[in-house]
Order: sequence, then C-alpha cells, then structure tokens
Amino acid sequence: MSRAFVKEDGPDNEPLPDLPLSPHPNYVTPRGLQALRDRLAATQATLAALKARPDRLDRLPEKAAERDIRYLEARLKSALPVTPPAAPSEAGFATAITVADEDGRENTYEIVGEDEADASLGRIAPQSPLARALLGARVGDSVTWARPNGRLDLEIIAVSPLPC
Repeated sequence: MSRAFVKEDGPDNEPLPDLPLSPHPNYVTPRGLQALRDRLAATQATLAALKARPDRLDRLPEKAAERDIRYLEARLKSALPVTPPAAPSEAGFATAITVADEDGRENTYEIVGEDEADASLGRIAPQSPLARALLGARVGDSVTWARPNGRLDLEIIAVSPLPC
C-alpha cells in the first residue's frame, strides 16, 4: 500500500478526552483500593496486548485503554484509604447498615467509595441520597430516604464494619 493512503496525523491519533473525575473526596475502602489497583493492572495488560497486535489500523481500542489508565491512575493518586471501624456505633463510611422498611423487609447497604459503588450489590456512595439519609444513624433510629418515587421510612437494625 502506498504511504499516501496512511494517515499519520489527525483525529485517529489524538487521545480520547479524559473521563470526568468526581469533585468529591475519593474515600476508598481497602477492598475498593485493591479493586482500583486490579482494574489498572488489567487495563495495562489489555493495552499491552492491543499494542502487540500485528494489525493496528484501528487505534480506538488503544486510545480507550490509555484514557482508562489515565482515569484509574488519577483515582489511585487521589485515593483516601479508610479502614473500617472495629465496632461502629453509627452508620458511616466503610460500614454495612441493615435496615427494615415499613413492610418489615430487610436490606443491607454498604457505604463505600464512588468507584466501588454498585447498587445491585447494595454498595452505595456516600453522596447518594440513601447514604446521606443513613450517615450518623444508630441502631433503633428511623431515617427517611427521599427517593424519586416517594419517601421511604427505614429503621436501622444493625451497623457493622465492612470486612477488610
């Protein structure tokens, strides 16, 4: 192929825009810190494999991996590790809070860092409306969770530390 048809400069060779970083302090649990480190290592390995391809005409996957590495490195650099309290007396960061709703259904939520938050696992970021309602609550307290589809009263059943 003639070199005339190969693009060496242009938008294909520019880095992708960085992912937005949260304006909130980057508190992390020990598990969340390790997950960030694991994600960084996996993304670096993916980038190395992409760069080792014999046919590298499509550079977008490499650019995406490079962008993700920049994001993960920034999150690790700004990480503020928090050790779970040994015997928490109130809901706080790095604690698991068991609540009962008005119908008696129990759920457990963990207040964790933004990168570790996953609603499907009951892991919520401190800035979430539910976490804000729970923070500072003690066993026996009732809190009101202001949800988009209406308020829900929750009774605090238990507060425990997250496993390290």
